[in-house]
Amino acid sequence: MHTVPPSASSSSSGETYIHTAYVWGIALAAALGGLLFGYDWVVIGGAKPFYEAYFHLDSSILIGWANSCALLGCLLGSFIAGGVNERLGRKQVLLAAGILFAVSSVLTGWAYNFPAFVIWRIAGGIAIGLASNISPTYIAEISPAVWRGRLVSLNQLAIVTGIMAAQIVNWLIAQNVPEHATEAYIAGSWNAHYGWRWMFTAVALPAVIFVACSFFIPESPRWLAARARDEQAFHVLSRIGGAQYARKEILDIRESLRMDAERRASWRDLFAPRLRRVLLIGIGLAVLQQWSGINILFNYAEEVYQSAGYGVSAVLFNIIVTGAINLVFTLLAMMLVDRFGRRGLMLFGCCGVGAAHLMAGFAYRAHLQGAFVLVLTLCAIAFYAVSLAPVTWVLISEIFPNRLRSAGVSAAVASLWAASFALTYSFPLLMRFASMAGTFFIYSGVCFLGAVLVYAFVLETKGKTLEEIEIALKTQ
Repeated sequence: MHTVPPSASSSSSGETYIHTAYVWGIALAAALGGLLFGYDWVVIGGAKPFYEAYFHLDSSILIGWANSCALLGCLLGSFIAGGVNERLGRKQVLLAAGILFAVSSVLTGWAYNFPAFVIWRIAGGIAIGLASNISPTYIAEISPAVWRGRLVSLNQLAIVTGIMAAQIVNWLIAQNVPEHATEAYIAGSWNAHYGWRWMFTAVALPAVIFVACSFFIPESPRWLAARARDEQAFHVLSRIGGAQYARKEILDIRESLRMDAERRASWRDLFAPRLRRVLLIGIGLAVLQQWSGINILFNYAEEVYQSAGYGVSAVLFNIIVTGAINLVFTLLAMMLVDRFGRRGLMLFGCCGVGAAHLMAGFAYRAHLQGAFVLVLTLCAIAFYAVSLAPVTWVLISEIFPNRLRSAGVSAAVASLWAASFALTYSFPLLMRFASMAGTFFIYSGVCFLGAVLVYAFVLETKGKTLEEIEIALKTQ
């Protein structure tokens, strides 16, 4: 692989040495975990009317449990990730997550009773919890500072690609369902008996590809350095940016580790006075991303669009449109995150999503239907995709110090999945007691409150190395 030769004037910078194809290649391989996460997370939205008919789910509690049980697995996987990530390394955990994705997707799809379906959905959730921790952490740790925002955003791009893949697979399998099909028709259809099974099973193929790729990526150089395996860390960093880049990075990592060498990393350290603020920022960002309400537009698209007057086939097609918007604006976010910074995009997104939800609430209250509601939901998704969706993951992967990054990311992502479970489980109940309009008003209020919190507490991290961010947060 060819790189730009070193020059005497560039001794302080590794930018001219970056091995572009290598860095993007290993980041893409790690981001496949995000693709599996996105597919497995959203596939349930299209499968929902069919497995509900197959399992005869007829109450808000059972429907909410079926739709949210995987999130308990996500929460469990996030807690597990912190420990195994530090003990085994990033590469081994990515490999384990890929294997679990493959197994759980097949066994979920071919479950013949509701308890088995729930068990394997939870197992798939554990895989999501692992991948959602390790993929952005790994990408952040192998990324040069000048590219880290867009490379970590690559994980979000993979997530939305997985989301869109799930939406397309769902639509292709179920497009033969007539508009406004009755529950009796759906219950007796091929989709209720077999179609939804293939929706879940389809993720096994990319899971196998992810497992294969995991064998070929290097271990995180920061994890290696923390284990006093400097020679291996230097080799990985040299492949990323050349010997000069590797020497500078190794020195920075050693200094960061030296500053905390007197204490062994533990979960309790996250609650120390100097780190408590960082932990609360990470948790707050994670909860904000979920309670912005966007994931309701994916996981409960059937209810949202049926309330706007759409039938089953139109709902499935509209879901693909939302996925396309999500993908396009995530690509835009990748171009903007290292140019305009994290803080500005988060403020822009919170205000934009909040305004779209507010208008959607008024639209539902006025009983408006069809394209008007669809456009508002697409606007909310666009604002979310260019801001809260990718930037939250970037910030979570950046703000915790080297010594505690795994534990900190694990705590923040566990909070994200706990918030996601609460959001997903509560939606049928909120709709029942507050109406669709009232529910969107609640999500709008959360977004505007989030903008205030971001403005008050979030530090700009654009262009800083992970070690520089650690020093800045200590002195804030």
